[in-house]
Amino acid sequence: HLQLVESGGGSVQRGGSLRLSCTSSVSTLNTWAIGWFRRAPGKDLEGISCISSDGGYTKYADSVKDRFTISRDYGKKTVHLQMNILEPEDTAVYFCAPVGEVTTDQARCHMTDYGEMGQGTQVTVSS
Repeated sequence: HLQLVESGGGSVQRGGSLRLSCTSSVSTLNTWAIGWFRRAPGKDLEGISCISSDGGYTKYADSVKDRFTISRDYGKKTVHLQMNILEPEDTAVYFCAPVGEVTTDQARCHMTDYGEMGQGTQVTVSS
């Protein structure tokens, strides 16, 4: 049970940036692949990015590719989501969760399987 906590949300204008953080007081966060998800008003939950347990593989949804960057800090047991060139369509509540991982030649995360999410952090982008 990771007890994830998201933070870093806020209100910005179009083109602005925010950095979200996903932390846990439980050290086993470092052994999990972690994903970021979001739910916009009136829309379904969307998986937007994940990072493998060893940090060597990342994945992005087309909607955020080339604008968002996921990373992890093992010392601080934290996974970050750097969000640049934000658009009003990015307005949503953002969540992090442990996600599935397949290991063949390398560990690869995927967002089709996910565990318990935190409470989320609100991101609002105005035009």
